[in-house]
This record gives sequence, structure tokens and C-alpha cells, in this order.
Amino acid sequence: MRIGLLAEGGYPYASGEAGFWCDRLVRGLAQHVVDVYALSRSARQEDGGWVSLPPQVARVRTAALWEPPRDARRHGRHARRRFATHVGQLAQAVCGTREDADGSFAEGVYGLAELARESGGLAPALRSEAALRALESACRAPGARRGLHGVTVTELLALADRLERALRPLSLDWYGEEDGLGAVDLCHATSAGRAALAGLVAKRFFGVPLLVTEYGVRLRAHYLAGAEAGLSAPVRTLLASFHRLLAAEVYRQAAVITPGNTHARRWQERCGADRAKLRTVYPGIDAEPFAAVGEAGDTVDPGVARTLVWVGRVEPAKDLITLLHAFARVREREPDVRLRIITEPGRGRNSAAYLAHCKALAARLVPAGAAGAAGAAGSSDDAPVVFAPRSGGPAEAYAAGGVSVLSSAVEGFPAGLVEAMLCGRATVSTDVGAVVEVIGGTGLVVPPRNAPALADACLALLRDPERRARLGAAARARALELFTAEQNVAAFRGIYLELLSHTPARRTAEAVNAAGDPVPFAHPAEDFLQGAWTGRPGTPAWAERPVGAPVGGGRG
Repeated sequence: MRIGLLAEGGYPYASGEAGFWCDRLVRGLAQHVVDVYALSRSARQEDGGWVSLPPQVARVRTAALWEPPRDARRHGRHARRRFATHVGQLAQAVCGTREDADGSFAEGVYGLAELARESGGLAPALRSEAALRALESACRAPGARRGLHGVTVTELLALADRLERALRPLSLDWYGEEDGLGAVDLCHATSAGRAALAGLVAKRFFGVPLLVTEYGVRLRAHYLAGAEAGLSAPVRTLLASFHRLLAAEVYRQAAVITPGNTHARRWQERCGADRAKLRTVYPGIDAEPFAAVGEAGDTVDPGVARTLVWVGRVEPAKDLITLLHAFARVREREPDVRLRIITEPGRGRNSAAYLAHCKALAARLVPAGAAGAAGAAGSSDDAPVVFAPRSGGPAEAYAAGGVSVLSSAVEGFPAGLVEAMLCGRATVSTDVGAVVEVIGGTGLVVPPRNAPALADACLALLRDPERRARLGAAARARALELFTAEQNVAAFRGIYLELLSHTPARRTAEAVNAAGDPVPFAHPAEDFLQGAWTGRPGTPAWAERPVGAPVGGGRG
């Protein structure tokens, strides 16, 4: 089977969370051929290079969403007329001036896709005066969304720029019938965002089935990022509408949708996903690096047992502020308890300032920890609070403490929590995202942004070694049962085969006769075996025979 893997900001780039599970999935599908189609998000990501690719990856095609378009072609009169019609449909749907917004959006997108396929690209047209006029007309038409009537030219230019980048996959040269997505058996998109546009085109023109996997719902990420990007209210409104309509169309056309947890599933259902298409497939984590720590069980070192560990990216969503206030309460009642904050680089522009603020807060709340708050700048490991970058093996951070804490105010699928569970650590977590679903009764869960509750839960485990060991063992057993890479690969292997079994066979030239009817045994089973029939490598000695020689000992 040939699989077209559609990724945005993840695999095969070395940076990006989506790259980890994609890499494990591709390596677990050695019997299939994988073509990777990837969209990059930044120059920094491209400079980081790719991960090492396994031999089953036959082709990699990439495109940049962050740089200005290089296409300078101009369309003829007929093409411009078609473009005006389709971009008008798209603009009316985004602005809410059409009652059948979903249908108008689909007509606009597929019309633009067909025009791009015929003319070779849409970048200049989507930034042209015709596109701006269509957007302005839709914004000021009766029934448009609230706040759009006063949209300015500057805002229209910003919107046109964002829409061109979002629709750029329509203009790519990914859709060849022999060397592109037209030749794959299945498209697997890692989100319902821009990368899935390529899957929509492949389904529209070639009938390729589409599978969509979301471990972090792309639409939710767009909603959260809109306020941080410094965009005006009208532009945020229109972009949110565009991405909602895109997600709804992707969900509508997908044969199967695999959310990574119930939290993502609820988002997808609210955005129009058919419940019958939804199948939860938890992301897989390689359990082997955590085996030694996990099998050792609860630590016997009193110092380690009396240590709280937090591991994660330093950003406001992880709410280290509440954690530090909770730890100050813990120290008031248990003065010998320590806190180790193992940090990973944040993704936001203000992550360094946030880390500095947290270190200053730790020094103020726990005065004896002022030296520890200096973190990597030579602080003592005996300090009450230590900030240190993550280093060593994956399990080393969790081995430094007896209780693992997750203090997030916003969370999707908590991969760090699963790592702590694989290490056999008892956990205290906030009730956000998929935490309750992942923990399943094997740890303590408290409301987010509630320092007293977080402190009480930590104290409960610190003061009860037997309960701590019991919960840690149960957490490891649950993680091994539900969240390993093996179960993830097995689930997708079954879904791939099921989708292919329900997809009509495409009749290639060598598999049909002159009348177009299928030829029985056009592709015999021997075509897929190693041997003299196909010239595949690994031919056994007994199969090496001259062409035309009789098989076996029969008479020629």
C-alpha cells in the first residue's frame, strides 16, 4: 500500500511535536510505502533539517508557508472570470452572507483547486485587487458578521495575505497521477488544517480516501493563536470563520477521523464531524526508554521520595505560577520537601521572560530557594527550588522525584504525564484537556489554577509512601496497556486495511482490456514476492532461472 502522509509543521522536520508520533508510525509500517508531503512553518524549522528517514519513505515533498510566494504568473481573461466567481463564493461563506455557508465554501475551494490545477498556481490572484474587492464586498454585504462593515484596506490586505498562505497547498505540484497524490492508495492527514487541503484535492480529482488524525485540534490552535498574533478583531473573526469552514469540510470528506482523546473528539463533533466516523486512537510513546525507572518501582532514597518534579515547556499555559504558590504552602507544612522544575524551551516569544519571572517568584516565595531559582547558573541541588534544562535520557527527569506534578491551565493530550506514568511515578495533575481520561484513577486530579488544592494533593502523596507506590504501579500498567507506540501502530494498520478494502479499485491501464473491463489476475500474487518474477532483491538461488524456462520438473 502507498500512503500519502500530509503533515504541517511536523514530520519529517526535526522540530514539531507531531513529528514524534509520525516517525514512530512510519517506522512501524515497514510493509507499506510512504510518501511524505510536508508544510513548514518557519525558516528556523527548515534550518533544523529532517529526522533520519526509514527506507519505506519513498518520496518527500515540502513547501514553505512562511515565505512570500514565488509565483508571478498572470491569468487570462477567462481564468480571471472564473477566479472572481470562486473567490467570491469563498468570501461570502467566510463573511457569513450565505445561508449555505458550508456549501458555498466547498464550491469556492474546489473551484479554486481546479483553476490552480489548470493554470499552475493562484498566489498572485489571491493577493490581487480582484480578491480584495471580493472580500470587501462580502464584508459590507447585508447579513455579514458583526463588526465587518467597517473593515479597512489595511485589514483586507492582512486577510488576503493570510488566506493566500492558507490556500497555498492548492497551488503546489503535488497532484500528479503517477508521481504525486494521484498515485497513492490513501491520504493520511495529521490535522484538519492546511495540510488536509491536499487530501481534499486528491479525493476530489482522484478518489483517494482521506484519513484525518488530530492529537491537538488545529482549529482550537488557530483560535488560541489569533489573539496572540496582534491581529485586529475583524481579521481574527474572518480567519476563525475560514478555519472553521475548512475543518468542517475536511471532517465531511474524511472516511475516518481519529482523535487522540475525548477532549479532541468533543471539539471535532462541535465542528461538524460525524460521530460514526470518529475512532479514538491514543498517541503512542516508546516505552523502552522508561523501562528501567518504571520497573524499579517507587524509589527508596528518602531525598528523592520527598521531591516533587515538574517537566515541560516554560510558557504561561503550563501555569508554573500556581505550582510555585502551591509549593510554598507545601514547604510551610513539610520543610524538607524540594521541587525540581525540569524545563524545555518554550515556543512563545515571551518564554524567556516568563521563565525569569518564575525564578524571581520562587526566590520570593521560598527565600531559602533563592540560589536554586538561579537554575542552570550553578545552583545547588540541595536548594528547595531548582530550575534546570532537561538533559540525559527521557526518564532521567522523572527519576529525580517521587511525585510528578502537572500544573497546566491549558492542555491537549498530556504526553509528559504519560511519560511519568511509564516511569511508575504517582502523579498530581490539574483537570484540563485529556488529563482525566489519561490518568484514569491512577493519580490525583485537582482544579486548575487552585494552589491550595494542588498543595493538599501533593502533601497527601508525600505523606503516604504506600499509596504513592500503589498509584505509581497502577499508572505504569495503564500506560503500557493504552499509550505505547505498538498499540498506536496496530490501530492504524487495521484502519488502513479497512479503508482500502472499502475503496473501489482504480483501473490502471495494464489491469483492463480494450473495452475497459478488468482483466482477471492482471496483477498475480507473484508480483509482490521476492523472486525471478519481478526482479526484486533477495531472490533465492532456486528461483534464478532463464526467462522462459519451465517451472518445476514438468516437461517443457
